[in-house]
Amino acid sequence: MGSEGALQFKLSNGALMPGLGLGTWQAEKGVVGEALKAALQAGYRHLDCASAYGNQKEIGDALQEAFKSGDLKREDLWITSKLWCTDHDPEEVSKALEATLADLQIDYLDLYLIHWPVHLKKHVRGFKLSAADFAPLDIPATWAAMEKLVDAKKTRAIGVSNFSCKKLGDLLAVARIPPAVNQVECSPVWQQAKLRDFCISSGVHLSAYSPLGSSGKSVLQSPVVKDLAQKLGKTPAQVALRWGLQRGCSVLPKSTNAERLRSNLQVFDFSIPEEELAKFSSIPQERVLVGRVWVAPGGPYESIEALWDGEI
Repeated sequence: MGSEGALQFKLSNGALMPGLGLGTWQAEKGVVGEALKAALQAGYRHLDCASAYGNQKEIGDALQEAFKSGDLKREDLWITSKLWCTDHDPEEVSKALEATLADLQIDYLDLYLIHWPVHLKKHVRGFKLSAADFAPLDIPATWAAMEKLVDAKKTRAIGVSNFSCKKLGDLLAVARIPPAVNQVECSPVWQQAKLRDFCISSGVHLSAYSPLGSSGKSVLQSPVVKDLAQKLGKTPAQVALRWGLQRGCSVLPKSTNAERLRSNLQVFDFSIPEEELAKFSSIPQERVLVGRVWVAPGGPYESIEALWDGEI
């Protein structure tokens, strides 16, 4: 994060990405639009979306309202979306992006990510999967199609999500345009030390989803986080987000509550002292989003260990 209190991270392609974004996973239809309006009003300029979340059309409507009001221009915002697992075939990649742009009602993305290192057959819906639902995974072929989207100026940057060190390393070895970002679960209760170090050494920015844990409980109830929050006169959520930012990660908290949206933004007026940062290493570690849905006998991943290449 350059200097303390800086709001942006510089990606490998030179683009500046706001360090704190609004997560929209599990933001329900009928709620997400109003939440987005409240977030933009509060000062959010980074939105993390995905076709799989099923709410991009409503987000697009709210964006159009903001643009028409004259308060914001498209270039004021950083908008990320993700390629779903059914669209990995190279000929499907550009169609999937066009559908996302149509839903969001914009002309380009700032960042487009491969959502999971999983390829499902085109017809597959839902998450009760058997080996027959998976298609052969060919990340290099999918990535080459992603690179063409950059060439066509449909997205400013491309990256991945939920990639282990091994999967990221394999992609870096063949990529013409290296992934700018790896978006993964990262919080005080799942700190991703090995992956973070690998990303830093490879010039890949680590972006943290679920930075407050699942439903916030495990992180916000951590004695280390709570004690520090009390010391600093901040909320546990603010401390957890600040921890991520000081480690050089962008953070993507999800909220549809206007008060929490504002509170989550108030993380740039303080820093965590080094001696307090050191205490985070004592927090018990547990991956919250394990990706068990992708594990199937006879499928590409027969165990959680195989999905994460042992990084569990």
